[in-house]
Amino acid sequence: MKKQHKILFAILTVVAIVLFLMPRYAWKALWYQMPDIDDYKIFYNRVVKAGNYQPWDVAVEYNSTVLADSTTQAMRSYEPVAFLVIRDQKIIYEKYWEGYSDSSLSNSFSAAKSIVSLLVGAAWDEGYIKSLDQKVADFLPSFKKDGKDKVTIKDLLTMSSGLKWNESYSSLFSQTTEAYYTDDLRGMVNHLKMMEKPGHRHYYRSIDTEVLAMVIQAATGRTISEYASEKFWKNMGAHFDALWCLDHKNGMEKAYCCFNTNARDFARWGQLILNHGKWGKKQLVSENYIDQAVSPASYLTDEDGNQVDYYGYQWWIIHYKGYKIPYMRGILGQYVFAIPGKNAVVVRLGHKRSDELIGPNRKDIFVYLDAAFQILK
Repeated sequence: MKKQHKILFAILTVVAIVLFLMPRYAWKALWYQMPDIDDYKIFYNRVVKAGNYQPWDVAVEYNSTVLADSTTQAMRSYEPVAFLVIRDQKIIYEKYWEGYSDSSLSNSFSAAKSIVSLLVGAAWDEGYIKSLDQKVADFLPSFKKDGKDKVTIKDLLTMSSGLKWNESYSSLFSQTTEAYYTDDLRGMVNHLKMMEKPGHRHYYRSIDTEVLAMVIQAATGRTISEYASEKFWKNMGAHFDALWCLDHKNGMEKAYCCFNTNARDFARWGQLILNHGKWGKKQLVSENYIDQAVSPASYLTDEDGNQVDYYGYQWWIIHYKGYKIPYMRGILGQYVFAIPGKNAVVVRLGHKRSDELIGPNRKDIFVYLDAAFQILK
C-alpha cells in the first residue's frame, strides 16, 4: 500500500510541476475548454456604440415559408441559435433556438475578419492608409526587421503575408489557442517571424487580421471598436451596441474574431456589401474597395497549389446555383451571406459547423443556402 501511495504522490508531483510551468493562456484554455458563442462573458470587452436605430422592415410574407423536413433536420443537426433571411431590406424569415432572440449577443468568431477588411477600406478611403500596397512597417516598428519589411497591407488582406503561424484549433499549445486566451496580443505580433516570401501563397492565418487591426489603430489613432462605431455601426443604424472582446482590460481587440452582436445587426454587414458600400445616401466605404474585397485574389495559389478563386480581402466567395455570393465565416458556423442576384442577406449563427469540406467550403454552408433559396424562390 505504501508503494502505491509513493507512486500516486510521484504522479501528482509531476502533474503539479507540469501545470505550474504551463503558460497562463494554457491554464485558461484548460479551464474554459472549447470556445463558445457566449465567450464575451469571460473576456474584457470594448463597446462598439450604436447610433440612431434604423429598424428593418418586415415583409408581408414574413415566416410564411415552410421548409422541407429534410432541410429543417439538416439545419438542426448543426445546433443553430439563429437563422435570418432578408430580401429587399425586409425580413422575410427568421427563427431562433435555445432561448436566443433578435437581441441576443453571439460571437462572430472569424466572421469578424470581414469587418476588419471593411475598416481597412474606410481607412484607405480617408487617406490614413496611402495604398493597399503600403508596407506594414510604416505603421508597426516590429515589421522593420526579421524580413517582415516587405509585407504589405494587401498581403495581410489576402492571407498571403508569409508570416510563420500555426492555424490549429485543437492543440492546447498552438499559436491560435494562445491568441484566443493570451493577455498580450501585441507581444505575439511583435515576435512574429517569416515563413516564406509574402504575396505568393494564400495560407489562412488569423494573425494576419490581428496585424491589420493594429495597422488601423496606428493609422487612425483610434481603437478598431471606436473606428467601427464611427464609420459603420452608427451609420448603419444598428439596434444595439456590439461588444468586441479584448486580450486584457482596456487592451487590444481580438480582431480576428470575437465581434458580438445579434442576427439582425450582423445582417447589416451583408446589406452593406449589397449596397456597394453605401448606406442610405452615405457612402461608408468606396465601391472600388468593395469590388476588390469581394473579388478573388486569383493571382495567388493556396497550400494545395490551387488558384484562389474563393477568397478576396478577408471575404469568402462561393458560387452557388449560378450566383456569386460573398460571405463572412466563423469557426462554429457563423455566416453572413450577401446574395446580389437575389438582393438578399442570410445570417446563420450557432454552435457547430460541418467537419467536411466541399472544395474550400464547409458542407453545412449548402444546407443554409438551400434553405435560403427555398425561402427566396
